[in-house]
Amino acid sequence: MYLRYLILPLFLLMEQPLEAQSRPRDLGVPFGVMPPGPLNAITDVEGVRVGHTTLIRGDSIRTGVTAILPHAGDMYREKVPAAIHLGNGYGKLAGYSQVKELGELETPVVLTNTLSVATATNALITACLSGNPEVGSVNAVVGETNDGYLNDIRGRHVTEADVLDALAAAAAGPVEEGNVGAGTGTSCFGWKGGIGTSSRRLPESLGGYTVGVLVQTNFGGVLRIAGAPVGKQLGQYYFRDQLEEHADGSCMIVVATDAPLGARNLERLAARAMLGLARTGGIASNGSGDYVIAFSTATENRITPGADRIRQLSELSNGAVSPLFLAVIEATEEAIINSLFAAEDMTGRDGHQREALPVEEVLEMLR
Repeated sequence: MYLRYLILPLFLLMEQPLEAQSRPRDLGVPFGVMPPGPLNAITDVEGVRVGHTTLIRGDSIRTGVTAILPHAGDMYREKVPAAIHLGNGYGKLAGYSQVKELGELETPVVLTNTLSVATATNALITACLSGNPEVGSVNAVVGETNDGYLNDIRGRHVTEADVLDALAAAAAGPVEEGNVGAGTGTSCFGWKGGIGTSSRRLPESLGGYTVGVLVQTNFGGVLRIAGAPVGKQLGQYYFRDQLEEHADGSCMIVVATDAPLGARNLERLAARAMLGLARTGGIASNGSGDYVIAFSTATENRITPGADRIRQLSELSNGAVSPLFLAVIEATEEAIINSLFAAEDMTGRDGHQREALPVEEVLEMLR
């Protein structure tokens, strides 16, 4: 039933050699109809930078930090329009209510593990205070997933210095995926999860805008790749053994775009990212914290101190946003699959193991 989606790129699947951490697109796996940006990463949105701190120590520390910076300036002095969508709210996302109320993001977005949210929040506050002596309040935005199966999460090994290191390491260019940063100890669909990213670029006739997505995958369901029931065929799926095996977890999704959008349409854009998660077979189960943080980097809409009482905004019309909806759906789907292809086998706390997705077997199914 999914052959019609696979027949055109079939020759690519047959000819591409499998190398370490090959991205699925490079191996001929088809994703949607819209072209990616040159890096196929969230950093295709001009100005966006990503940094990781990865903690792999001994036999039980498997965690880290990933920082996403909307631009290279001072976020507190140059806030960006933003919105947060709750796909399923079983999580500990810090900073949600003020973004919801004001539609503004005034710090980088940091991702880490569940019990390190407070530490990461402190670090973001430290970073803001160090550059702004007049600040008396700041809304730090920190997302999380629970990596406690592989990581000694109760040890709370992430330090404020680790978060500051991720912020300092943030750079444009290619984004490392898989077992890195906040994805170091995560699991996805019963296999090793991690960090993944992707992007889409609209044609010039639709504005030429870019949408980029970065995900921290730690959730379950019945994996599908390019429409193929991979999880079912590999025997790794929800309800296979017991009611909640591999289903609960979380997925943090960060969406960036250079399209001029305000908070209302950014929230609409963020909501569509959940459709991309659904394309991969994710089910947003009861115990899954699925959040989407979306922001616009359009320079004309930055929020700066001392702005005039009346702000002049540039914003796409409602009808012009539909192509961005498709872009974020496709980029989210591909970013999640990228996280699985990049992840590697890992052994962690108490000898727990997560195997990497069997890529060769998956490619044979798609052939």
